[in-house]
Amino acid sequence: MSQLNPTLLGVAVALASAIVAFVLGWFLQKTRYEGLHGNAKALSEGIVADAHREATSLKRSAEIEAKDEILRARQAFADETEQTRREQAKRTDFLDQRDVSLDKKVDYIDQKEQRLENRVAELEAERAEVQKLKAEAGTKREEAQGVLESIAGMSAEHARDMLMDRMVADARMSAARLVQEIREEAERNAKRESQKILSQAIQRYSAEHVAEISISVVDLPSDDMKGRIIGREGRNIRAFEMATGVDVIIDDTPEAVIISGFDPVRREVARQSLQILIRDGRIHPGRIEEVVQKTNEEMLEKIRELGEQACLDLDLKRMDSRLYPYIGRLHYRTSYGQNLLLHCKEVAAVSALVASELGLDPEIARRCGFLHDIGKAADHEQEGPHAMIGAQIVRKCGESEVVINAVEGHHQDVDATSPYTFITAAADAASASRPGARRESFDTYIKRLENLERIAESFEGVEKSYAIQAGREIRIMVDQTRVSDEQAAIMAEEIGRRVEGELEYPGQIKVMVLRETRAVAYAR
Repeated sequence: MSQLNPTLLGVAVALASAIVAFVLGWFLQKTRYEGLHGNAKALSEGIVADAHREATSLKRSAEIEAKDEILRARQAFADETEQTRREQAKRTDFLDQRDVSLDKKVDYIDQKEQRLENRVAELEAERAEVQKLKAEAGTKREEAQGVLESIAGMSAEHARDMLMDRMVADARMSAARLVQEIREEAERNAKRESQKILSQAIQRYSAEHVAEISISVVDLPSDDMKGRIIGREGRNIRAFEMATGVDVIIDDTPEAVIISGFDPVRREVARQSLQILIRDGRIHPGRIEEVVQKTNEEMLEKIRELGEQACLDLDLKRMDSRLYPYIGRLHYRTSYGQNLLLHCKEVAAVSALVASELGLDPEIARRCGFLHDIGKAADHEQEGPHAMIGAQIVRKCGESEVVINAVEGHHQDVDATSPYTFITAAADAASASRPGARRESFDTYIKRLENLERIAESFEGVEKSYAIQAGREIRIMVDQTRVSDEQAAIMAEEIGRRVEGELEYPGQIKVMVLRETRAVAYAR
């Protein structure tokens, strides 16, 4: 017990010290707080006073601005009201003026209606008067018509028919005169342009005027060779004819043998084979077959080379090789003595030149002109016109439709679908009709002239006709009392169409109708 007292005493002293320290701290804190509180209160009261003064100032400024805004709004409203009042006054004045104008228009319309009613009444009166006059005129016309019919001795229908016939005749004469003028003008222009183009094309193309012809006569070194060709009991000549497909004619012609055959290629093979046999001197059936076979093979190769070389000479590109044999055969065919391969080359050249003058493609024109007569290389093997046969050949070899139509239509067998067909036909006619190009038999020539005159003299009013200039022109004399100038022009056109439809001729034929007026008088 005596030991615990000092401890308790120490604790009590510590506790009392803590309490005294706490009380002293609290008192100091309170004193500080009261000092700070007093300062904060004073500060807050100052802030409140300042805020009150500022609020009072702002309130006064807001009241002044509000009063100014109210004044401005009142002024704007007053101005707008005044503007609206003025616009309303203007609109009222415009409506008043419009009412006055409408009143005037109504008065004008009323007056116009009144005038129209008056005019309608006047027209009704005039209509009645016109009806009355029309009835009177009809009566007088019937009376006059009766008088005219009695004086003329014919009815009105008869007179009307006569007048109609007269008008038709006058119209026909006018039409004929117009046709003649148009034809003459067209002929002048067309002739001038065509002559210019063709002359330029032909001048730029130069070719020989004399074409080679197929030779069908073989010269012999002596007449003794004829017997060797015939052979014992004719076995050599029979073997030769069987191998070549031609006829060998041995007559009294000295030192010559004639070879006759429809196929010009076979005839050429026979000619060359016979010349080889004559030079070799060994003539017997076995040798004949050997020579003919070898010559035939060489001929086929030569024909192909001729076709290929012709295409190279004309610079024809992408030509089907199947066409070469047909082209080469044309070298051994003639038409009225004109070599067909040379003719095709000439037509190709002229066609290309004409196409160039017209602004077309000369390559296409050259191809059309070169292939136009290719059907003649096979017309002895197939039935039909050579133009149709040629069209089948070029179509099979893949040529274009332009070329096919040119081949098929260069003799107007079908309608032309491109200008190259007309160019090909014109170049063909130019090549065939130039001097020295072709020959025809005298009998055919005389028959063509007779048919030409017969067609002309079959027309009514023709007195006499004369075919002149080797059938290139026909002059027709007509009776001037039966044929007028206009009818003469129509007659020339009709005769030209008849000649085109009934005759075949190279080039063109000029039809000239001559009407002569003669004045005859006698002095007594």
